[in-house]
Amino acid sequence: MSFQTKNPVTGEVLPGIFVESSAEEVSRACESCAAAATTLRRKSGEELAGLLEIIGASLTEARDAILERVEAETGYPDGRVQGEFGRMVGGFAAFAEVSRDASWVEATIDHADPDRVPLPKPDLRKMLIPIGPVGIFGASNFPLALSAGGSDVTSALAAGCPVVVKGHSSHAGTCELIGKAIQEGVARAGFPEGTYQLLQGEGHEVGEAIVTHPDVAAVGFTGSLSGGRALFDLASQREAPIPLYAEMGSVNPQFVLPELVEANGEGFAESFFGSITLGNGQFCTCPGMLFLPPGSDAVLEKLASLVADSTGQPVLNEGICSAFESGMSRLESFEGVQVLAKGTLEGAVVGAPAMVMKVSFADYVAQREFLSEEVFGPSAVVVVCDEVAQFTEAARNFEGQLGASLHGTESELAGAKNLLDELERFTGRVVVNAFPTGLEVCHSLVHGGPYPATTNSHFTSVGQSGITRWARAISYQGVPDALLPPTLQEANPLGIARRVDGVFTL
Repeated sequence: MSFQTKNPVTGEVLPGIFVESSAEEVSRACESCAAAATTLRRKSGEELAGLLEIIGASLTEARDAILERVEAETGYPDGRVQGEFGRMVGGFAAFAEVSRDASWVEATIDHADPDRVPLPKPDLRKMLIPIGPVGIFGASNFPLALSAGGSDVTSALAAGCPVVVKGHSSHAGTCELIGKAIQEGVARAGFPEGTYQLLQGEGHEVGEAIVTHPDVAAVGFTGSLSGGRALFDLASQREAPIPLYAEMGSVNPQFVLPELVEANGEGFAESFFGSITLGNGQFCTCPGMLFLPPGSDAVLEKLASLVADSTGQPVLNEGICSAFESGMSRLESFEGVQVLAKGTLEGAVVGAPAMVMKVSFADYVAQREFLSEEVFGPSAVVVVCDEVAQFTEAARNFEGQLGASLHGTESELAGAKNLLDELERFTGRVVVNAFPTGLEVCHSLVHGGPYPATTNSHFTSVGQSGITRWARAISYQGVPDALLPPTLQEANPLGIARRVDGVFTL
């Protein structure tokens, strides 16, 4: 079975025929990763860092071909793909530093005390070690930064885990070019072929086969709630269940306090419009819900004007386009929901216009479960409240979200602690006077959140601390120093940060 990709701007079928990976090919790829896992587990942080840096160089050599193909397959403008390519390659450099430092393994030492009574205390040492082969699903909306060479790939390799990647069918050509460059980098670094395997598929069969293969030890997924939950259930129902870290999007609610509305309502509307249309709304951090206080007419009027005057942009594939249209129609059907404004669509065969709807707080509460569902694309539901106290009530009833923002002047933010406490309850990232779109990729980022934003709120899918998803804890009791990993040896030959006898040491 074969398939091709399309240009969403022109609708033309692009060169290149991609063959659906067979069950046998999936099995061979997973077995190859399993064979490589023993080798990678024994590699030092320095060796893994070298691998990542060589891969980064290999991707840079293939840059022009990758950029040309990704623009054709996504319709993204040149500036967007240039920036995302930099983020992809920069990820390999960032995780090389993490591997080289090795402090991420959380080395912990408790020395023996043979004279302790009533029982002697043994020598115990703990660290994180690679979990094994990792299955990774490329995301549709970030064909470079979250796909075949994205953050799941870099973090898994940095942890010493081989990867088997299912490329996204919307940009199969891009995935193929990235995969080839990475495999060339793997070969140059002298690592086994099974370090990186790429599979292609348009349906569900390839992904399901990866998740259920006995050699796969963990899975990373970025996509829809329905897709992520289905794969999570498969992973949980295996004879030996494995962790599946799914990031499944959210509506990322925004709460705006009255003084800010009065001081700069039109300015806020412009910023909000820019956020919901960034990437034509195809970000999992797109702010799909906005809560306004009474007296917000200036915000509503400006927002309506901006949306009505806007021209829709391409979306990544026909499935996203169809889901956006049906989602908007569904929202319109609910009691009290009014279309505030809708943009036009020009210059894209597969595209979506911006659209904003308005509803009263009472009607929102009556239909909260349905109005709070994500519609992936350039849209938002604006809830006009009768009083600011209703913000806290709304926040108290939200399910898990990736992000949420509170906007206000310095004086009114000082009195908003109760609302901030509620945002902490349901979100992975609290933002003040900014929007969650756009991620500062660093050690302190949390791109995650309680279910249904993700399947495990203890971890992040973006940022350097995401490496810990691909590791498990192990203790060594009474093991002679010469047999211990360098990370846990008494002399600390790697010079890393460790916790020794309860005290964190540098």
